[in-house]
Amino acid sequence: MVIIRMEQGIRKGIKSHKTISKVSSLFERACYSNEDVIHKGLRIRDAGHSKADCDKQKARLREMKAHILLKIKGREMKICEIQRSAELSRESAERQTADKDNQTFPQDLKTCNLTQVTFIQPSYGESVMTSVNKLKEILDGEKEKFLSKAKLIRMQQFAVDVTLNPNTAHPNLILSEDGKQVHCSDAKQNLPDNPERFSTAVNVLGRQSFSSGRFYYEVQVRGKTTWDLGVVYKSIGRKGSIKTSPDDGLWAICLRGGNTFKAAGLSWSVKTAVNKVGVFVDYEKGLVSFSDVDSAELIHRYRDCSFKDDLHPFFSPGIYHGGLNSTPLVISPLGSAAPPLSAP
Repeated sequence: MVIIRMEQGIRKGIKSHKTISKVSSLFERACYSNEDVIHKGLRIRDAGHSKADCDKQKARLREMKAHILLKIKGREMKICEIQRSAELSRESAERQTADKDNQTFPQDLKTCNLTQVTFIQPSYGESVMTSVNKLKEILDGEKEKFLSKAKLIRMQQFAVDVTLNPNTAHPNLILSEDGKQVHCSDAKQNLPDNPERFSTAVNVLGRQSFSSGRFYYEVQVRGKTTWDLGVVYKSIGRKGSIKTSPDDGLWAICLRGGNTFKAAGLSWSVKTAVNKVGVFVDYEKGLVSFSDVDSAELIHRYRDCSFKDDLHPFFSPGIYHGGLNSTPLVISPLGSAAPPLSAP
């Protein structure tokens, strides 16, 4: 009995075809040997046997030839089966479980009884399974990125044109003429202290208000160490300190020190610097979410909000901080490059 073991793990350069080729050559040599026996038998008559004996020998040899050819055919079919199995295993290893639910790997393959050649299906091995697991993690990550991007694109369909309301801006805030940029200066402007204006916190509101539906806008925050973004009730107090809390009618996210996010009493470290923030609100569903536009990752989300007043976009570029935080917040138009930053 000849037993051939395929012990190598399936790798990119799988070697099962070489083993099968050797087996095929072995079969061919066996077939040639049997053919030689048949041809030698056909020459028995020349050795002095009677015609009757020769006829019987020929008949037996024909039966033997037919039997051997049948065996050879069976071997060839088994080789094809093994080759196909090896090819499927190789393709499955290359796909690295891309369609793992449909993968099937043969357990044992045996040839016909003539040679009883046994082929043991190669195992993946620990190193291959480790690669498969790593690839699965990568694919899962890519899937999450794809889903996040799809969600962001869906939110961007509700983009609105937001401009800043100068009548609400703190006296230290400098607004661009088009109402799309705001930064904090170290000098206080001489502005009328009207009821709409923030007098203590360096805040400003958007002109637009929303009492239903969904809306979305993006704000460039690149280069800043401190900022606040969100939505606020129209009726929020403008004088004195303001808490960043839904209980006080403010749903916002804040950056502090360039490396810490804060929202509703929570704080967490910034993993990757954020250049642009997308703000999305669904009034009826009570949802406010903040996304990193570049990566499409969710930064923070308020759920189950019960809005009872008109909402305004809310902005705070943070204090001047000796010029370290002088870069402006920029309301970015969707579908085009962000406008150039105005000089602080």
